Amino acid sequence: MTHNPAAEPLPAEPQEESLGVLVANATDHISTLVRAEIELAKAELRFDAKRVGTAAGLFGAAAFMAHLCLILASFAIAYGLVALGVWDWLAFTIVTVFYLVVAALFVLFGVRRLKGLAGMRRTMRSLKNLKGGEQESGLAAAPATQGAGQIGSHREPVSPDR
Repeated sequence: MTHNPAAEPLPAEPQEESLGVLVANATDHISTLVRAEIELAKAELRFDAKRVGTAAGLFGAAAFMAHLCLILASFAIAYGLVALGVWDWLAFTIVTVFYLVVAALFVLFGVRRLKGLAGMRRTMRSLKNLKGGEQESGLAAAPATQGAGQIGSHREPVSPDR
C-alpha cells in the first residue's frame, strides 16, 4: 500500500484560528453596534429635549400672561371708569378677554410643539429588531461580510428640523 497524504484529516489548528478570528470579529461588531445604538439614543433624546424646552417656555409665557391678566384686570376696574367713561364691568371684561385670548394662543402653540415629539421610535424599533433577530421592514438583508464601519449605515438620519 502506498501512503496517500491527501486522505489524512487536516490538523485542528486552522479551525481554531478561524474560530478565534470569528470571535474577534463578533466582539468588534457587537461593540460597534452598541456604540451606534447609544449614539442614536443620545441624538433622539437631544432632539426631544429641545422640543420639550420650547414647549415649557411657551407654557411659562402663558402662565405669566395669565398672572398679568389678574393684575391688569384690577387696574381696568379703577382706570376704566376714569379714562373711558364706560361701565365698570365692560372695561373689566375687555381687558380680561384680551389677555385670556393671548394666553390661550400660547397654550395652543405649546401643545402643538409637544405633539411633534418623536419619542425615540427608531431606537425602540431597532432594539425590538435586535431582540427578535429580524431585519427592519423594507430593508434588504445585510450581507454577512459587512465591515465594522458599515454597521448601522442603513439607518435614517436624525434631523432636528422636524
